[in-house]
Amino acid sequence: MSEDSSNGQGVAWFLAGLGVGALIGLLYAPKSGRETREDLAQSAREGSEYLRTRGRQAAERAGQMVDKGKEQVNQYVGRGREVVDRGRAQWEDFVERGKNLVNDQTTRVGAAVDAGREAYKANATPSTTSEPTA
Repeated sequence: MSEDSSNGQGVAWFLAGLGVGALIGLLYAPKSGRETREDLAQSAREGSEYLRTRGRQAAERAGQMVDKGKEQVNQYVGRGREVVDRGRAQWEDFVERGKNLVNDQTTRVGAAVDAGREAYKANATPSTTSEPTA
């Protein structure tokens, strides 16, 4: 029970101190209540204006950053297209070279086959020279 009474006394002393502090604050306040309220309202207006200004500045910076990002993305896309176009041109060149090589080899193989046929025909036909019969 003694704890309850000491807590009650502590709260009572706290409230008494709070009241005395408020009274002293009012007695020694440099401005009247109306002036203090006006100052507080003015400070609130200035604070809200400051926040609006900072918000606009932040929005402008964000817009600038977005614009810069878009510009960089466009540059990267342009470079990528250049690389793709270069790669496509090289690929087409390689394909064309391959086609030419295949055509050349096809022509050479065809010529070799024709030459082989002609040689076979020349050697496979019975010779017109007569051989002695016994």
